[in-house]
Amino acid sequence: MALIKEIVQEALTTGYLSVVAEDKLRSQLQSNYDSEDLDAWIILQRAIGAGGVKQESRRKKASLTPKAKDASSSIKLAYQMAAEIAYAAAVALTMTKSTKDQPSLGA
Repeated sequence: MALIKEIVQEALTTGYLSVVAEDKLRSQLQSNYDSEDLDAWIILQRAIGAGGVKQESRRKKASLTPKAKDASSSIKLAYQMAAEIAYAAAVALTMTKSTKDQPSLGA
């Protein structure tokens, strides 16, 4: 099975993410993955949000009503925000803990 970063690289290169590739990503995200894979997944989410990568699963929904398009834009924004939060969490989790860097109250 392909690693997350390999699937992401393929999607970024082609500008397209197939349903099969999405299923592989989901499968990999449920198993073991490293910080490089997580970073790659976040980059993919940003590329999708920016329109640089098209998703096959979304292509079928292209002929939406105006109200549905507004909802679709909201979902896209939510995905982008979730990716940013996931990235921030990943960075925070990889930082070393040092009590010197932490502010203390009343000291």
